[in-house]
Amino acid sequence: MEMKPIIGLILGDASGVGPEIIAKLAANGFYEEHCRPVVLGDARILEMGAKASGVKVPMEIIGSISEATWENGIPVLDQKNQDPSTVAYGTLTKENGKVTLDLLKLATDLFKANEIHGFCFGPLNKSAMIEAGCAFESEHHYLAHLFEHTAPFGEINHVDNLWTTRTTSHIPIKEVSENLTENKILRAMTLAHETLKAAGIENPRLGVAALNPHGGEHGKCGREEIDVIEPTIRKANEQGIRAMGPYPSDILFIKAFRGDFDGVVTMYHDQGQIALKLKGFDQGITIAGGLPAPIVTCAHGTAYDIAGKGIVKTSAFENAVKMASRMAVHSVL
Repeated sequence: MEMKPIIGLILGDASGVGPEIIAKLAANGFYEEHCRPVVLGDARILEMGAKASGVKVPMEIIGSISEATWENGIPVLDQKNQDPSTVAYGTLTKENGKVTLDLLKLATDLFKANEIHGFCFGPLNKSAMIEAGCAFESEHHYLAHLFEHTAPFGEINHVDNLWTTRTTSHIPIKEVSENLTENKILRAMTLAHETLKAAGIENPRLGVAALNPHGGEHGKCGREEIDVIEPTIRKANEQGIRAMGPYPSDILFIKAFRGDFDGVVTMYHDQGQIALKLKGFDQGITIAGGLPAPIVTCAHGTAYDIAGKGIVKTSAFENAVKMASRMAVHSVL
């Protein structure tokens, strides 16, 4: 066990399913197969999650990571920062958002101090974080701020051994074309390339999506492929990135899921998300690509509608822990 990475586990938004997920996996011994886990949060919230899940979770309450022995239950770096009597399942609150922001900062500080080797977080609620004063559009931008990180970063999605990143993300479809520039496409390719290498894939194969139907039909159905995407693929290859395409998106993922590529670079949000969620909605994870630490979460949200009922599936968070541990072994230890 001493060779396994220390992975922080943030409970997530307390009104959602995060505490239940983390409690279920703590009870069945899952974490110890992959890492040395440390729960970051309030021990009472973990107990609340255990109660909702109908499980018992032995805990080792610690005041610092150095106190963890992993012999008397899962170590909990108890923050004593959230009273479960104030938490209502399925309810968005400013308090939950503040706790989320504080725990992400704690995990970042612990990684910087080399006390943990990566971290996973249960589902968060961005609106709650914003109500609590977060000035950033997502947790990934907040984390980049905490790390003082200026290099390219962004979400990497993963399901069934396929990694995807996207050139544009949360913008209207009508603005996608004008936002497809060589720099942005190359940034997405570089992010995918470097993240896959950090996970132990030595020479990643990237399939690149076209934008237009049938790949633009040689300019008859759009010129983005000819004018921007193809030249960027050539430039990426010149820089040592093994990129192929562009492929029409209606066949790209058929090729990808049969193993032709390790990763896919898409041009807009739903081009990849639809394929991934159809393939494995309960399995998908999101990786904070480009940041200094292995940071992974389940791709699904807080699931307020089922929170507290003990019925949430744990498979996506299991995959998140496996991936954070894998990345820590290859890029940190």
